[in-house]
Amino acid sequence: MSLLNGKRGVVFGVANERSIAWAVTQAVVAEGAQVALNYVNDRMARRVEPLAASVEAALCAPCDVTDDDQLDAYFAQVSEVFGGRLDFVVHSVAFADRDDLLGDFSATRRAGYALAMDVSAYSLLALTRRALPLMTEGGSVLTMTYYGAEKVVENYNVMGAAKAALEANVRYLAAELGPKAVRVNAISAGPVKTLAAAGIPGFRDMLKHVAGRAPLRRNVEPAEVADAAVFLASDRATAITGEVLHVDCGYHVLGV
Repeated sequence: MSLLNGKRGVVFGVANERSIAWAVTQAVVAEGAQVALNYVNDRMARRVEPLAASVEAALCAPCDVTDDDQLDAYFAQVSEVFGGRLDFVVHSVAFADRDDLLGDFSATRRAGYALAMDVSAYSLLALTRRALPLMTEGGSVLTMTYYGAEKVVENYNVMGAAKAALEANVRYLAAELGPKAVRVNAISAGPVKTLAAAGIPGFRDMLKHVAGRAPLRRNVEPAEVADAAVFLASDRATAITGEVLHVDCGYHVLGV
């Protein structure tokens, strides 16, 4: 039997066919899940809608995670198309202004810091709060993080702070929602060539560094991150919550 047969889920953050969120979408659909997707604006709609159609998504609608009205409207549509029940949410959303990824971390602008925190960390709370009334039989909330939340990664700057906040959110939500049988976890993926990663200065050098030093001597593939997401969204992971699962070819174990 497929791991997610009959499950209904929302995947936030599909940007194009190279995004981690798209790999996750393909994987959960292959395991029997129905999905709903979102896009931020008309430009992104042109990329996302054909992908949504290719997996017969139950919903593909506009939703900017920084806009409460759009979030309310989107989850109302999710409730309608899924008959008032939701089993999992995948949060694969992050953003920081490129200017705040360059130079000294201490020079981060107040507005840039607030934006990175809003999109990359607070949005997990915003999505979870609206998903909860639909998780009538429990469920799984999953987000994507990165090693820069734990250790200093050159040029990651404000995103490191945002991802650290995101991981704290995972722990606090897990503690709060456990009695409702809702699990909250994160996947800390190694560097992957995505649209978002292209904005990080020196990203190609990062890929080479990890591939040369990680225990498996390579970079992680999006499909491998997606496989971990399928597991955490499934009933095979019902005792796992508050966890940050590293899917990075072992890079995080290195001390030097």
